[in-house]
Amino acid sequence: MRTFPGNGSHGSQGPHGPRGTRPIIPAPAKDPTAPRPARRLPSALPWGWAAGLFTLYAILALRRHVLLRTTGYDLGIFEQAVRAYSRLRAPLVPLRGDDFNLLGDHFHPLLAVLAPFYRLWPSPVCLLVAQSALLALAVVPLARWALGALGRRAAHVVAAGYGLSWGIASAAAFDFHEVAFAVPLLAFALEALAHGRWAAAVVWSAPLLLVKEDLGLTLAAIGVYIAVKGPRRLGAATAVGGLAGSLIEFTVLLPALNPGGAYAHGGNLAEGYGSLLSTLAHAPLDALRPDIKAMTLVLVFAPSALLALRSPLSLIAVPTLAWRMMSQNAFHWGTAFHYSAVLMPVVLAGLIDALGRWRRTDHPLAARHVRASLATVLAVTLVMLPSFPLAQLFQRATWRTTVHIEAARALLARIPDGATVAASNRLVPQLTSRCTVVVFPTFPVEGRLYEYDRKRLPPPTAEWIIHDRQAPEAWPYRTGHWPYPIERQEAELAAARDTYGYRVVARRDGVTLLRLTRAARR
Repeated sequence: MRTFPGNGSHGSQGPHGPRGTRPIIPAPAKDPTAPRPARRLPSALPWGWAAGLFTLYAILALRRHVLLRTTGYDLGIFEQAVRAYSRLRAPLVPLRGDDFNLLGDHFHPLLAVLAPFYRLWPSPVCLLVAQSALLALAVVPLARWALGALGRRAAHVVAAGYGLSWGIASAAAFDFHEVAFAVPLLAFALEALAHGRWAAAVVWSAPLLLVKEDLGLTLAAIGVYIAVKGPRRLGAATAVGGLAGSLIEFTVLLPALNPGGAYAHGGNLAEGYGSLLSTLAHAPLDALRPDIKAMTLVLVFAPSALLALRSPLSLIAVPTLAWRMMSQNAFHWGTAFHYSAVLMPVVLAGLIDALGRWRRTDHPLAARHVRASLATVLAVTLVMLPSFPLAQLFQRATWRTTVHIEAARALLARIPDGATVAASNRLVPQLTSRCTVVVFPTFPVEGRLYEYDRKRLPPPTAEWIIHDRQAPEAWPYRTGHWPYPIERQEAELAAARDTYGYRVVARRDGVTLLRLTRAARR
């Protein structure tokens, strides 16, 4: 051992031992009675927003149902499916046709998760409340991520941007749809991607294959993101699994379960130019024509003030936007209905990611840029609010029960439980929990969903017919009657009375109730 003058192995001693050493101070004994330091609890902010949004969505959905604004297409359809699941039966849906298995329309076996709840609460309200909860739940991972990455104020803005966005509001206000399951699944998957928890992201997004057949393409997009940003093998396997899953559903499962032996909605993606090659060549222009498509593409990213476009996460929205813009169904092009709900978590995730990247830079104006961006997002959210369904909560008509509604409910109450009924579209979900219901006049005919101009309709066979001649509140449909014009509907009603053996039981404020006579039943 090497020694130095005055610091040898027997050098001078200090007052507490050898010079240059520190005294050993024994640790104080722990008091077993002392309270343990409190663990830091997770912020209640995300769950507070979830509770508030759930209340908002549920009130809107329930008021629309009470006002006869829900429809057989689609709330009645999904209730008939869930009702069958709750009885441990295949989801045969009379509204879609005789012995029609709804899994042959869209592939959504995850819908069976609702069966135990419906068994306890057999009502269309059960589905509306479940959808409200699912849509509200998605705010939790988004607000939690924003809280950690951008701070408390930013988390409030992100939560408002998501919760009040037009895409979510349109879904919450229009009946019930299976895509409600996809919204929280995507939100949790996006949060996992942001934190590099690749396996968790796959676990959250894999069930998309059980929600709807096209969402396997979204799963594939998530796989591509993982392959670029994280483990390549996991990402590649996820992408291949998503593509293969959708392919199997489109080409094998749906045709096998559909009574027609084909994909029910294949016509929406028909070859518009005579050949697939020509259709693909025209695709870039067709994605922006007519003008409503370009408007929708802008509005999809508007809740983020377009800032989501700066994030690679926004590419996860491409599959859904692509099939919608290339569809031949005009309903897919606009902002009504439920089709944009799955895009909102992606857009808000892109916003958080883009602002988080900017905040992590050493740019002197980074903090100011983030604050200005959040203020813009909040302003856009508030400006767009009156144009979409949440604004209905502030309209007098939403809180007023009219004489017509009272009349319709009085006649609906005269139909006994367990009866077979043919009903106007807006009256169907008032009966599906206790009767076997189809649409009056007959629709669809021979399972052909998109044919509205048939010269002859099959005669009704239900025990009861209830028809409403008053034009319903239009949104999200065009003003008027569906599925046939009022003149055609009244002609079929007259034929039921004069030709098919029905007699009028009651008529009140435009609502007519008929019953099949005993002689006609024979």
